[in-house]
Amino acid sequence: MRPIRLLSGFFTVGVWTMVSRLLGFVRDIMIAALMGSGPAAQAFLVAFALPNMFRRFFAEGAFNTAFVPLFSKKLEADEDAERFAQDAFAGLASLLIIFTFFATLAMPWLVLAMASGFANDARFDLAVDYGRICFAYILFISLAALMSGVLNAAGRFAAAAAAPVLLNLILVGALFGAQATYGEMEIPEPIYGRVLSIAVPIAGIAQLALVWIAAARAGFSLRPRLPRMTPDLKRLAIIALPAMLAGGVVQINLLVGRNVASWFDGAIAWLSYADRLYQLPLGVVGIAIGVVLLPELSRRLRADDGLGGRFALSRAAEVAMALTIPAAAALITIPVPLISVLFERGEFTSDDTAATALALSVYALGLPAFVLQKVYQPLYFAREDTRTPFRFALVAMVVNAVLAVGLGLLIGFLGAAIATTVAAWVMVWQLSRGRRQMGSVATFDNQFRSRLWRVCAASALMAVVLWGSVLVIGPVLGVPGWRYAALAILVALGLGSYFLFGRAFGAFKLSDFRGALRR
Repeated sequence: MRPIRLLSGFFTVGVWTMVSRLLGFVRDIMIAALMGSGPAAQAFLVAFALPNMFRRFFAEGAFNTAFVPLFSKKLEADEDAERFAQDAFAGLASLLIIFTFFATLAMPWLVLAMASGFANDARFDLAVDYGRICFAYILFISLAALMSGVLNAAGRFAAAAAAPVLLNLILVGALFGAQATYGEMEIPEPIYGRVLSIAVPIAGIAQLALVWIAAARAGFSLRPRLPRMTPDLKRLAIIALPAMLAGGVVQINLLVGRNVASWFDGAIAWLSYADRLYQLPLGVVGIAIGVVLLPELSRRLRADDGLGGRFALSRAAEVAMALTIPAAAALITIPVPLISVLFERGEFTSDDTAATALALSVYALGLPAFVLQKVYQPLYFAREDTRTPFRFALVAMVVNAVLAVGLGLLIGFLGAAIATTVAAWVMVWQLSRGRRQMGSVATFDNQFRSRLWRVCAASALMAVVLWGSVLVIGPVLGVPGWRYAALAILVALGLGSYFLFGRAFGAFKLSDFRGALRR
């Protein structure tokens, strides 16, 4: 098995994820401008969330947390990993075909479970219609995620990380295509929703094709065939079941949040657009860390390399915090300029900007927690322990549900965002406590501990610079011809000040990263 270059893998996944998220911004900017926060926009966002919710069970969530460690260890030991992957592919495909069929029939109940506030509302019929079209996406994206797990375990990250780019390219292309088809005519918002819904499964097919070809070139030729139950597949199912239950707990958290939001007109759109912004650093950093760290820790454990495992964990956490803490500080400091420049146009008003910015600030407070979960969880999954994270997730679920409903009654839709953030920190606290019994391999080294406070100090000073800059540049942010240039200057000032303060405090050294990339 070829060695995994840890930070090189982070960089590859992070860059492609950044490209995907930026295209996602283009997509959401177009949706906001063309559909605003109206009924069709909310209906599509709920419909699109349904297959993405369930993919956490069958794809990169539950299934892959069980599959990747087993597959990685088989690669390390040269134990016919390809046959194991083929069995897993056939079993997952069969399960998904059956599930997709029944979920499509049950779409009205799924929509109500996701957004009970849509009942007896125009949004309900639209969401059911869009959901039945979108839902086939889960079949293709889940199989693509399994193929991505195969590639990641083999140390090949580029194709798997690039696949999500296709989704946003196809959705943006669909919106432009709709505008070109109708010409000068005004397009009803529900038409945009239907066009986007049709584009979603097409994008899933494209993503699956990309990673399928990449896996074949890497020497893993997986083909459709009837499933068979083998001892390895039984072990996979036993390990995956608690992870699926944990994934179910996470999705219940999302369901509670969306249900609370669905009772407030426009709130689903506000939370979705805020989610898009904080998901940028989470995706670029957190997902990249999780994707690369899980196979690396699994391989280190198989080789009984405790020092290598501790190094991998510490460097992953160091990179994660060096990128995430300043991102969180920036999102908390300048949410209104970000939202207004990116989304406020067409059907998206200044009131929408204010509500979305408020939600973004709350989500940003939990951003380090969301990323730390991606750092801590591989410690458990690499040991094939999915039960412990499941127990922790249950506690976080109760915290989230109580806060979301209770605060929703008191302060409205923002209660859902507050509950999500608090539950994330509760989950991190539990994961951190649980890792203590794993020994030194699960502890951070002195370099990480020394640099963490320096990162925090540099981020705080950067936030002060941003706050002062908004006072000066703020009026220009509202001028149509200059708003993008003003935001670019603001972002550049934030990045530049963090880099200068970080270097001055010793929060990071470029030589460390160059050495780690060669390692």
